[in-house]
Amino acid sequence: MVYSITGTEAKAQLAAGCKRTLAQALAVLPGPQGERSVAVLEHGTLQLKVYAPRGTDLQQPHTRDELYVVASGSGEFVTANERIPFAAGDALFVAAHAAHRFENFSADFVVWVVFYGPEGGE
Repeated sequence: MVYSITGTEAKAQLAAGCKRTLAQALAVLPGPQGERSVAVLEHGTLQLKVYAPRGTDLQQPHTRDELYVVASGSGEFVTANERIPFAAGDALFVAAHAAHRFENFSADFVVWVVFYGPEGGE
């Protein structure tokens, strides 16, 4: 369930303050193929997803810059030989193509993922 915003409708919704809730996003997880990540809003180069891995985070580097905002849970964020503890409310930035993953995360771990900008990053 992706809520794309385009044209006149986009301007009206964005001007009015478009809202997506964590409950709405989690209601569509897992996806039809067992996906643990689902897009919930797209506009231009902006894509908002919710990501709730279970067990192991198997993601690969992405082709665009991304921002994670931890909605719930805690754990460790691993990138460039750095291990960063995180908790709900924290924000984590990852440049395009950088290897990264979440480890030792709690069972209630969920992040908002914001992809933006051009392929290859800014």
